[in-house]
Amino acid sequence: MNKFSTKQLLIPIITFAIICLLWFGSIDLGFFTNIIASVVIIIANYIEYKGKAFSELGFQREKFTLKNILVFAPLVALGLFILYVFILVPGITKLTGIPVDYSFFDELKGNFKAYIITLLFVWAGSGFGEEIIFRGYFMRQFIKFFGESKVSIALSILLITGFFGFMHASQGITGQLVSFIVGSLIALIFYLRKYDLWFVIALHGFFNTYALTCVYLGLGL
Repeated sequence: MNKFSTKQLLIPIITFAIICLLWFGSIDLGFFTNIIASVVIIIANYIEYKGKAFSELGFQREKFTLKNILVFAPLVALGLFILYVFILVPGITKLTGIPVDYSFFDELKGNFKAYIITLLFVWAGSGFGEEIIFRGYFMRQFIKFFGESKVSIALSILLITGFFGFMHASQGITGQLVSFIVGSLIALIFYLRKYDLWFVIALHGFFNTYALTCVYLGLGL
């Protein structure tokens, strides 16, 4: 069994506590919540890993290429979005009998200014924020403590993505279940690409871009 220093044990616990306070505390920071949480994580990683603060999250310089970010990630995101629209949402909706609640985004329909502003915040808060938090930090920390066996990877995906799905409560139970499945697929891609955080950030960002564009254009999801 791996041995860990007091610093290696305490920093993740304190970081997780701060993030939970940001999420569930009395002050609603909106889109800024995940951005602030990401900054907290980067600081925590700097304290724990010093010069490897970013690389330990999965920011790998050699994988930050135009082909990966602007070709492969958008294509994988498109495939995932097609799966989401035509299989996951209809299938889970039929199972629960409750449609996904997209009412939060109603003001985007035909409103170009709101669409662009929301797009920027969603890229920052969801694309970067959620991926840094759930994949880059939570998943990597889980593997640090419990190893990289297939059982450990499967548990990290199930537990952490279950939390990820729970955090999408505004979309109702169907939205939570669909987010769990989509999040699990993103986590699996993160693992298969050797923890390439740049790729899943771009994937998540483009996935959300397709979704918001459909809302803006008045296309049904």
